[in-house]
Amino acid sequence: MICMLAFFDNIFSYDFLTNAFIACVLSGITCGIVGSYIVARRMVFHSSGITHASFGGLGMALYWGINPLLGALLFAAISSVGIEFASRRGRIREDSATGIIWSVGMALGALFMSLRPGYATDLTSYLFGNILLVTDSDIMWLALLTLLLVVGAVVWLRKLMYVTFDEEYARSQGIPVVRVAYIMAMIIAVTIVMSIKVMGIILLLSLVTIPVVVANALTKDYRAIAPIAAAIAVVGNIAGFMLSYACDLPTGSCIIFILILLLVVVKLVTLRHRRSL
Repeated sequence: MICMLAFFDNIFSYDFLTNAFIACVLSGITCGIVGSYIVARRMVFHSSGITHASFGGLGMALYWGINPLLGALLFAAISSVGIEFASRRGRIREDSATGIIWSVGMALGALFMSLRPGYATDLTSYLFGNILLVTDSDIMWLALLTLLLVVGAVVWLRKLMYVTFDEEYARSQGIPVVRVAYIMAMIIAVTIVMSIKVMGIILLLSLVTIPVVVANALTKDYRAIAPIAAAIAVVGNIAGFMLSYACDLPTGSCIIFILILLLVVVKLVTLRHRRSL
């Protein structure tokens, strides 16, 4: 309890803690919203491929001495659009295209990391996350992304539902299905890269999927899943951050443990509720 009080006392006293706390909230909202689309479209493997492929851009950027997240973003965006294009126009199954781009990205990242002089001590923070390294610039871009996603979800929710569950019907309603798919592929890439410092490349997929699975256990209404998943992701992020602060543990690991615990509790409660009916 004393550690928790100290956490809340220090959170607005130190800039790095304030940025970390804000990143927990913003990344939770973005991953909850985008994760709802990913899970509904069964694109979890697709998203995992983009996440790992971004390692290629990260390695290149570190080798050339530029912003690592910029390199990761460019590579993730190209990979995401490439997977979408290959599956739609290239006559390659989406899972096959994802596997190819995943392996190429990881291979390029490992290659350029090995070419760097000395030991890559900063690599761990990108692979497993280090929320304390979130900067004011990161917060600004993450806040802009969050705003755009919230507004977009409110304005385009119905059309996005059509595209998600029935592309043929969406086409009959005049919705540009292919264009929407490419836009969402770019949004997924940006969301993944902007959350790398929170969870890291290796652990990030959990923040995109677990809150949606928990929300789906509570409701089957797609319109409610996105906000519920966002709220669950935010709670999981903050609780995991607090636990890591109190116990001096990796934040990403703590967030996953909290989300898994929440999933188990929700599943047990809903199962007991069904048996009682």
